[in-house]
Amino acid sequence: MNDLLKKKCAPCEGGVLPLDVSEIHKYQKKVDGWDIIKNKKNIYLLEKNFKFENFEKSLDFINKVGKISDEEGHHPDILFGWGYAKINITTHAIEGLSENDFILAAKIDQTFSV
Repeated sequence: MNDLLKKKCAPCEGGVLPLDVSEIHKYQKKVDGWDIIKNKKNIYLLEKNFKFENFEKSLDFINKVGKISDEEGHHPDILFGWGYAKINITTHAIEGLSENDFILAAKIDQTFSV
């Protein structure tokens, strides 16, 4: 079992440094299929695209992601529609990636595989 699934996102109000590139790559190996990208502000994000058979299954998945996000106190940016969902995760308070982002990604993946 992925050790990230056993963890809970810790509140982040800033004041800590985001993960550096070597740490990001270490954590990336623990989540499947998440890309590391930079946004327009040059901030690292996790991004993953999910495919579904129809709108209802996409919406159901997004509702599950919303529930997990509320439980973890860590909320991704979501774009979805008929047969797809795109999820971006970052820690806004530190303008970069933290362990929380990878914890949430692992829990989202677990929901997708169920």
